[in-house]
Amino acid sequence: MIRCFTLTVSSSLLLLVSGCGGAGDSSSIEPAVTTPQTNSRWTRGLFEDASLFKDRCLAPRSGTSSVTGEEYTDVAGDSMDEKLWLRSWTNNTYLWYDEVDDNDPTNFSTIQYFEQLKTDFRTDSGSFKDNFHFSQSTEEYLTRTQSSIAFGYGISWEFIQATAPRRIIVRYTEPGSPAAQAGLERGDELLALNDIDFVHTEDRDEIDAINQILFPTSAGAETKFTLRKVSGEQIDYQLSAQSVVISPVHNAKIINAEMGDIGYLQFNSHIQSAQSQLISAFELFNTSHIDALVLDMRYNGGGLLAMASQLAYMVTGSAQTDNLTFNQLTFNNKHPNTDPVTGRTLQPTRFYSREIDYDRNVFTNNSLPSLGLNRVYILTSGATCSASEALINGLRGIDIDVVLMGDTTCGKPYGFYPTDNCGTTYFTIQFQGSNQKGFGEYSDGFIPTPNPIFEADVQGCLVEDDFNHALGTVDEGMLNAALQHLQTGQCPVQTAAKSPVKRLSATDSLKIQTSSSILDAIIVENAINQPISEPSN
Repeated sequence: MIRCFTLTVSSSLLLLVSGCGGAGDSSSIEPAVTTPQTNSRWTRGLFEDASLFKDRCLAPRSGTSSVTGEEYTDVAGDSMDEKLWLRSWTNNTYLWYDEVDDNDPTNFSTIQYFEQLKTDFRTDSGSFKDNFHFSQSTEEYLTRTQSSIAFGYGISWEFIQATAPRRIIVRYTEPGSPAAQAGLERGDELLALNDIDFVHTEDRDEIDAINQILFPTSAGAETKFTLRKVSGEQIDYQLSAQSVVISPVHNAKIINAEMGDIGYLQFNSHIQSAQSQLISAFELFNTSHIDALVLDMRYNGGGLLAMASQLAYMVTGSAQTDNLTFNQLTFNNKHPNTDPVTGRTLQPTRFYSREIDYDRNVFTNNSLPSLGLNRVYILTSGATCSASEALINGLRGIDIDVVLMGDTTCGKPYGFYPTDNCGTTYFTIQFQGSNQKGFGEYSDGFIPTPNPIFEADVQGCLVEDDFNHALGTVDEGMLNAALQHLQTGQCPVQTAAKSPVKRLSATDSLKIQTSSSILDAIIVENAINQPISEPSN
């Protein structure tokens, strides 16, 4: 059987390059048609510089950002200005710009126009090359990634079935959140919201109400959540949405096992606030002289590539990383030597050994702790994505023994720079990357297997996610499998992981659906921020 993978890399992710011929091979694409076809402001095949349209807005903002404190640069414009900026920006920076149809912007709303500014080509496996094209409110994006605040109940849900009969289960709750204070626990399954039958309803108005409750945008009245506990007991909880502080690192601890002291860490997101929490955890591991490390990244959808590099260094240390490449970015063929977003000459991302001031995007003089390990266990699922996969790939590139326990990762070897225009932040694939060995073709994900054959196969075991036990407890399925493997080198007897309902993407993440329509969405984690250059001193 022939298997095809694509190469990817990102500022915090990775990128895709077809490894086999076929429909996904951009070398077969004909040049864009340049026959003049015009309306008053658009000419097919002719692209003006994106700067001519940047920040020219139908509804310009004024004042300063409540998150960054920076003054808005918007000026009065119209929706065509916004669409022409998207068009030129895409043509300059999108990885597959020559596979984008140059449609008349007049026929679309701004968001609709952006949504179609991407390739429709597929890889040889039949998947779309670009599953990660999306947009988000700039204030919402900045609040989550820079201020570590999200609006909601503090629940991370596992969506098992999005159409009736629906099933969603609590993965974990954020400490101090409404859900945690009310007593919701991992494994609780949602049955009803305000007496609406969540599982079975097909009524459009009730579905709308469910989406408004699950994905709130403003504070509202208390909602009755009816959940079934792991024990089978059915309990009602009263919850109100509010701003919730996100804690990216949970359950940093030392597990005393037969084979020695094992460090365990649940890492959920590569966002700015994670840096200090990771450092504290690794200082604990260092002081305790751990014999092995288990990183639980089963729900880590990505984030900052620089932070993935820092984490890789903290696992391994300077002796195994000095002057080696963590990630090498490649942009489209218009920019073979220069990053089109930053203007910098392309250079490899190294293994970062120092703390970073992410507000100023510079290194500090503080060295990171490191464990000097040559093997690490990582717990994974289909929600392990982007920067998390870059960590796996970067470590494998310098021959660190990475062992995966769980399920196949999401397969996101792409990256982008989140770019604001007129209050919306746009995410369009702009680069690909590879590790020290030049490998990055894992668009179908990294696959845990006892007998690796292909390059994206990783030593490990398929293990089902266990919602009957709390994360970080030795009886929880994936962690228990890792501890067994550490001692015996063998996978547990039952190794069949459940398959996700569908591969999640940035534009089409977990949604509540009727049998025929998608009604709402959650924005998944993304990976980006401009690469950080090593200081000269």
